[in-house]
Amino acid sequence: MNSNKTQKNMPPKKPDKKTSNGRNVILLLLIIFGITYLVQWATLTFEKAPQELSYKDFYTLLKNNLTEEKISSAVKTEEKIYGSFSDGSKYTVNVPVDDPELLNLLRENVKQFDIKPPRTFFANLFYSLGPMVLFILFLWFFIYRGAASGGGRVFAFGKSRAKLATDEHMRITFEDVAGVDEAKEELKEVIEFLKDPRKFQRLGGKMPKGILVVGPPGTGKTLLAKAVAGEAKVPFFSISGSDFVEMFVGVGASRVRDLFEQAKKSVKITRKGCIIFLDEIDAVGRQRFAGIGGGHDEREQTLNALLVEMDGFDTQEGVILIAATNRPDVLDPALLRPGRFDRHVVIDRPDIIGREAILRVHARKIKMDEHVNLKRIASQTPGFSGADLANLINEAALLGARRNKDAVTQEELEESIERVMAGPQRKSRVITKAEKKIIAYHESGHALLSLLTPEADPMHKVTIISRGMALGYTFTPPKEDRYITTKGQMIAKLIVALGGRAAEELIFRQFSTGAHNDLSVVSEIARDMITQFGMSERLGHLTYGKRHEQIFLGRDLHEEKNYSDETAMLIDQEVKRLVDECYSKAMKTLARHRHELRALTEMLLVKEVVDDKEVRKLLKLHEDEVTGDSGTETDKKDGNVDVGQQKT
Repeated sequence: MNSNKTQKNMPPKKPDKKTSNGRNVILLLLIIFGITYLVQWATLTFEKAPQELSYKDFYTLLKNNLTEEKISSAVKTEEKIYGSFSDGSKYTVNVPVDDPELLNLLRENVKQFDIKPPRTFFANLFYSLGPMVLFILFLWFFIYRGAASGGGRVFAFGKSRAKLATDEHMRITFEDVAGVDEAKEELKEVIEFLKDPRKFQRLGGKMPKGILVVGPPGTGKTLLAKAVAGEAKVPFFSISGSDFVEMFVGVGASRVRDLFEQAKKSVKITRKGCIIFLDEIDAVGRQRFAGIGGGHDEREQTLNALLVEMDGFDTQEGVILIAATNRPDVLDPALLRPGRFDRHVVIDRPDIIGREAILRVHARKIKMDEHVNLKRIASQTPGFSGADLANLINEAALLGARRNKDAVTQEELEESIERVMAGPQRKSRVITKAEKKIIAYHESGHALLSLLTPEADPMHKVTIISRGMALGYTFTPPKEDRYITTKGQMIAKLIVALGGRAAEELIFRQFSTGAHNDLSVVSEIARDMITQFGMSERLGHLTYGKRHEQIFLGRDLHEEKNYSDETAMLIDQEVKRLVDECYSKAMKTLARHRHELRALTEMLLVKEVVDDKEVRKLLKLHEDEVTGDSGTETDKKDGNVDVGQQKT
């Protein structure tokens, strides 16, 4: 191990200039040789083949050439004459070596006559063996030499592509990872086991063979693996699941075996453990053919090799496999069992405390104003992953630099939330005064109902500035994280979502297409309340329809209908009744506050952006008198931002 460290610390050897110059000369000669031969070959190939004449016919043409002038030129070698006719076509003829009469006729009857020596032995050898020599030199220089200098890339097609982490890749530690304290503790224990196995073996415990890290995209699975590499101080191999998949059968299984062989060798050399990090294991660990939809022989062979290496007949302690995926539902059951993956570490989206910690980690590299309140930013970003928060901090830094500020302020941070959620501002979009008025009333309806409806999420900001696909939006983040939603809170969300359409009907006595997204959200929430959460008295405490979903990606593959047509009609009736009742409540509330609705609309048309303090002042509400309670933490695209869509 010490020798390896010494070799790593040594400066890299500079390539010998003489060797590199020699290679360049060889390469230049090969190029010149190849171009010359190709030119000669192309000339002979693309020219029309010469007409081969008999000696008798040529002799007749030659005798009459003074009068007919059919032969334009002639060149004689030892046993052959070649040249061209007057029409430009070529000819060739075999003649005796010693024929004085023929030579006299050629000198007298052909104006352009010449005698050339025949090709030498080396010239014939060049044209006959040239292609073979060129091909051999090409193989030697570009394949053999490339393999020798590149660590045997060509002749190691079945070798593993895993990268051994170096000191440059080990700069990230657990101090750079926040919001996943439980996962950090699990992995810290593994690192301690590698450093001091006797501490855990004292009571008969064994080192876990595998740890499966699962979670939604962007929650920090790969970052956590980089932190393990920085903390472990043991050999750390990293590879992606797609590196095993090739078009050639057997290559993936060969690479799996070679990967574990490298890991076992490192364990014997260092006498410590070794960690293998396999990212996106679902690319190679999908469930094997079950009789439906066809199989994939290459991937299944690779998976079989992985299963045997992890817990087969010939396994060795000291090699720990850490794998990451956001699709644990598609992995093969044999891969998930204890003995292969002994621990399953779930990384979910961070809560408000985790979000604040993540923001502080990413804010270290940014010049922040001393009055920045990251806790407030964390409270406004429910459902954000670690990657979203990192993007938020970066967007804030770019905004501050664009505005020529000395430090990032709270204003840039809050605007970056809107940029991440809804996209950049589109002030160049041309909107007529009539449309702008409709948008202002629409968003005013959302904003007022968020403060006037019990158990609703209170608004933070309302604007009619176009951003992304939205013509205007009302930002209603919850004040705290919740993981259970009550029926009252869901009804409040329906009322607020219907506030835009209710305001349009109340003022203009007609509807617009701006409520398209609101109606989609309302329909989904109402149907879930009836079919999934048992919140209908007529249908009882039952769920209707079985959804087959991707666990961490949130997309429905299909829904299985397990109820009758009569029940389906009853479900539709209940959904419509629930939405109609919520719409009626929204209309009544806005009708009682028609004056405030008009005042807020006029304020929006003038200022374009209004915060919650101004709206509370308009409603004569103090902060502690706001009737809207904090809501649940939902995904940031599932209703926290109202998106008004306009007909194109």
